[in-house]
Amino acid sequence: MVKSDSATLFGDSTLDGPSIFARVLDGHGGLQSIDWNSAKSWRPDTADQTLWLHLDRGHPDVVDWLATGLGVPEATVEVLTSDENRPRAFSEDGALVTVLRGINFNPDAAPEDMVAMQIWADAQRVVTLRRQHLQTPSDVLATIERGRGPRTAGDLVTELVEQTVAKMNRSIVDMNDKIDELEAADEQKTASPDETLDVIADIRRNCLALKRYMSPQHEALIQIGRDAPTWMNEANRRDIRETIDRLRRYIEDLTVSQESAIVLQDEINSREAAKANRTIYMLSIVAAIFLPLTFVTGLLGINVGGIPGADSARGFSVTVGALAAVLVVQIIVFRKLKWL
Repeated sequence: MVKSDSATLFGDSTLDGPSIFARVLDGHGGLQSIDWNSAKSWRPDTADQTLWLHLDRGHPDVVDWLATGLGVPEATVEVLTSDENRPRAFSEDGALVTVLRGINFNPDAAPEDMVAMQIWADAQRVVTLRRQHLQTPSDVLATIERGRGPRTAGDLVTELVEQTVAKMNRSIVDMNDKIDELEAADEQKTASPDETLDVIADIRRNCLALKRYMSPQHEALIQIGRDAPTWMNEANRRDIRETIDRLRRYIEDLTVSQESAIVLQDEINSREAAKANRTIYMLSIVAAIFLPLTFVTGLLGINVGGIPGADSARGFSVTVGALAAVLVVQIIVFRKLKWL
């Protein structure tokens, strides 16, 4: 029985070998579901047919099938099954090999923890591989099942690339909206600076994480557009170019989001530093005012003979008056020095 992609999201371990799903596109809008054994040895009955095989690359049978079933070179098998590959694309013996990163929409996952999807495709086979659940293949499969999806290998690869890139926009828009909320809250003084700075730090980290993969992904798409195999038609190439432009805009938007977060962070830090400086300044002025007064009172409080006014009934009043006069003189001098 062929399980849907959503089954593995909830931990269903009864997959048909490494196959998450396998479909044969007839080139006219129809498709047929096949099992793993049939997919391994599949050969097209007509020139219009295309096999789409979506695999769990962590399954032990994947490496052997890629090497022996498809004849993929060992180095390329490593690219298709590794968890650490950055986005890239290259052609090899008429096949297109692509590594993409998609937004992570899995439960309890951060969107910036991008999920890798590897693609190996020739004129009549498209093999996609992933370890974690990725929304793009499920969405593309649903479109095909409604009869409105891609019909050829070139269309399918193009659609997978387009959908992967398009879903990045959601995270960028969410970050922009969050920055707008933070700016509004900062203007209205409805959020504490510490909380705002914590959120800004998270946004900056998210921007860096997304740009880590989006920039090389942009280069990978340029490579696809430049060296597209012959089985990708002109419409596919045009759509890839449009996707490249869209991804470039996303990267620019991400840079703007990052810079906006930095500006807001700098404004808050500057305002808090100025507030702290004003507090320190006022404390310094108070200390400067009371320093001579404290010196005089300390001097008069020493327990030795000869203290002026110690035996006079008016000694306390005279001392207080003298201290008040000193205080007035200090305030006048501080004002002239523009310290107050």
